[in-house]
Amino acid sequence: MDGGCEGAAGLAVYGAETVDASAPASARAALLADDVPGRLVRKDPTLWGPEAQDEAAIRLGWVDTFRRSRELLPQLAELKAELGDLDHVVLAGMGGSSLAPEVITRTLGKPLTVLDTTDPGQVRAALGDRLLRSVVVVASKSGSTVETDSHRRAYWQAFLDAGLTEAEAGRHFVIVTDPGSPLAKTAAEMGAFVLLADPDVGGRYSALTAFGLVPAALAGVDVAELLDQAEALAAALGGDRDNPGLALGAALGAAATTGRDKVALVSDGTGIDGLGDWIEQLIAESTGKSGVGILPVVVEDPGSPGATGPDVLTVTYGGGLPAGAVPGGGVRAQLAVNGPLGAQFLTWEYATAVAGVVLGIDPFNQPNVTESKENTNRLLGSGLPVESPTFVDAGIEGYWSPGAGQQDAPVPGDLAGALRLLLAGLGEDGYLAVMAYLDRFADAKAGQVRPGLAAASGRPVTFGWGPRFLHSTGQYHKGGPQLGSFLQITGDVVDDLPVPGKPYTFGQLQAAQAAGDRQALAERDRPVLRLHLTDRAAGVPRLLDVVRGLAEVSEEGRP
Repeated sequence: MDGGCEGAAGLAVYGAETVDASAPASARAALLADDVPGRLVRKDPTLWGPEAQDEAAIRLGWVDTFRRSRELLPQLAELKAELGDLDHVVLAGMGGSSLAPEVITRTLGKPLTVLDTTDPGQVRAALGDRLLRSVVVVASKSGSTVETDSHRRAYWQAFLDAGLTEAEAGRHFVIVTDPGSPLAKTAAEMGAFVLLADPDVGGRYSALTAFGLVPAALAGVDVAELLDQAEALAAALGGDRDNPGLALGAALGAAATTGRDKVALVSDGTGIDGLGDWIEQLIAESTGKSGVGILPVVVEDPGSPGATGPDVLTVTYGGGLPAGAVPGGGVRAQLAVNGPLGAQFLTWEYATAVAGVVLGIDPFNQPNVTESKENTNRLLGSGLPVESPTFVDAGIEGYWSPGAGQQDAPVPGDLAGALRLLLAGLGEDGYLAVMAYLDRFADAKAGQVRPGLAAASGRPVTFGWGPRFLHSTGQYHKGGPQLGSFLQITGDVVDDLPVPGKPYTFGQLQAAQAAGDRQALAERDRPVLRLHLTDRAAGVPRLLDVVRGLAEVSEEGRP
């Protein structure tokens, strides 16, 4: 890797100087001239302009939340003792409330069941797993998140159906929320344990608040170590040199403003598991707005398609690999971020805020996230639209919605033709987003379409499980550059599950979320291909076979 290393407290960023120097003017020099590092650690809300100032003023607690979070440690010790033999930890949360604890527990080898779906099969499987030994962490800043509220309702009913009294059921719940939120009131009515989060930290910046720490600690993680790692790094973040957060943020901003506005996130295999998914949410939701943004692309491994490209900045991350070296080769990284997990969280949060300064956007709001939610609520009330498939191919129903300029294109008659038409519309600057409203465990093989489509198209391809991605890349899809094409995958529900106290089921909610998101994309004249699997077990292999065929043809045609 070209370029030097900049680091502190065991965390190092390699290659940032070279990326910054490739721009016509140094982003880092401009940031230093405006005293951005000093102003950021002082929590100056004016950094992102007057329109962002009010939001920033109440969203900069993450800069030093690791200090206030130490107040949680004795509370967590008491809570673990109080819970006794409830040793199966379930986390009901979305986006920033689930991604950080999942990374922490996966990296440190602790069991945690993360429930961030409305797929009835996945919810049912969670409910049936060691129910009476389960403690359910319900994590939401407000409690109004429909998925999390539905999970809470389902578990509450399951405990009652298992013979527990309401008082006994309440002792199986730990509520993590903001002070004074409606969920805090609900928790009191339930008789649940309550741990309050830092109200001055937005969800995607909340890794080192109660949202990240409570479920991880209950699962057995020594979360004090994460706080120690962040605090050791913090002293460097106000400086001009040896400031890895500044180096990374300047490089991300410089690359994005000079044509490399897609970031391939590649694990280097040295001890941090799943961090790319957390970074994806942080960057996409923070920067994808006002027609600009940085698109994160999580790549399976260094040899997978889609890690490089003329408009792609290739970034590896890990726990301690030297200077961008990747085991087994496969990709030459332009940036490498290596160091302990607690420091990684703080560095990426800081860097994303800095990149927001370079891009001229507010990194703390999410103005387009509500669109799909509003569509979902409307469809739950009025019913789903009746649609006729464009084609049927071996148990897969295809529904094609052309984008701008594609209305006169031939209507696809089969799966391969529809995928070719979708990929042909990517051009030289587009990207493809695969959005799978399926069970991410039972239907896990569906994720294999991402590298296949990346190989077939030669363009960046993202993959997200719905509705999980709506709380991350969903903002970028609507608010970022309108260059995306979209492949939505849905599936028949064989055994649905009611949402207690609501007039709909989990399957109906999942279908309404998918339809609502399609509407939001179609309103922007973006091409959307929906593939509905009438038989999931047969449909996923069929889709993968067709994708592999397209990739092989594409590889044969390349010089």
